[in-house]
Amino acid sequence: MDLTPDRATLAVEHHDCPNCDAPAGSACRTRGGKTAAKYHTPRFVLVPAFRGELEVLVPADRHPGRAWKQGPALAAVPAPRTERPVRIGYARTSTARQELASQLEALHRAQCHKVFQEQISTRVKIRPELEKALALAHQFKEAAPETPVILTVHELKRLARNAAELMTLSAELQAGGIQLELLTGPLTGIYDPNGMGAMFFAVLAVAGQIERNYIREKTLEGQVIAASKGHHGGRPKVIDDDMLTFAVALKDKGIPVPEIAKKLTIKTGKNAGKSPSVASLYRALAEAEADDGLPLWPKPVRIRRPEDPLTPEEIDLRERLQTQPHPNAELR
Repeated sequence: MDLTPDRATLAVEHHDCPNCDAPAGSACRTRGGKTAAKYHTPRFVLVPAFRGELEVLVPADRHPGRAWKQGPALAAVPAPRTERPVRIGYARTSTARQELASQLEALHRAQCHKVFQEQISTRVKIRPELEKALALAHQFKEAAPETPVILTVHELKRLARNAAELMTLSAELQAGGIQLELLTGPLTGIYDPNGMGAMFFAVLAVAGQIERNYIREKTLEGQVIAASKGHHGGRPKVIDDDMLTFAVALKDKGIPVPEIAKKLTIKTGKNAGKSPSVASLYRALAEAEADDGLPLWPKPVRIRRPEDPLTPEEIDLRERLQTQPHPNAELR
């Protein structure tokens, strides 16, 4: 601080003393009403430039120990000029079923100069409207460096999907001197990414990642519980268990798969009453064989000479082929 003793005294005496109630323009007083030898600490703490000082001496013309007299009134000090911050709002939804009205209303109540909005999935890395909001914030900061520029969002998850993206955004805000404002949630407030704010942004990143992991775990738990009750997600199967059992029985009798598909009828869905496709039937039979422990595809057979002995696998295959009924047995 570059203040002479006279200027330091003048700065302190612009405030009433919280300790002895000495009015502005006068030195501190003792309990007996005499001029104190030093200013009381609570008084010069009111001056931001002296909050770290241990003492501010009373000038010599105050004559410590003598009776106090009212000093001349000080000239009015103009209040420091405060620049109104520039707020850039950003709102986002992931799907068309989510609504933007509540976010936009909160941003307008926050007196945002301009609001950018978009409907885009969380999985999309590049968000055009967010890029425009950040670009406008940087332009305001370059044009008026002393004016606070704030990026305002309804909640933290509207900005990033994981810790890496949030840390990247934090670095960009820190480089441009742009603040972040959260309107809802337990961390509601304005945060500066510089200084202690950088550590806070790191905490926000970890908290965001933990929240996403928690949601994912709860979703998986719900799917497991639903599956245990017989509720499975996704489209219903075209070929149900009864149809599959019938198809396996026909296949074991040697009937070709295309002929089996014509004998089956879909019971539910938009294709109800029609026969399943041959490809669907092949997939269902392959899954059934996999569940029974049989290979999905036959193993390649080695080329052998007539004098070579049969392997155990070849002997087993020969026995199964011999016991299998002839494909045209029903036609005879």
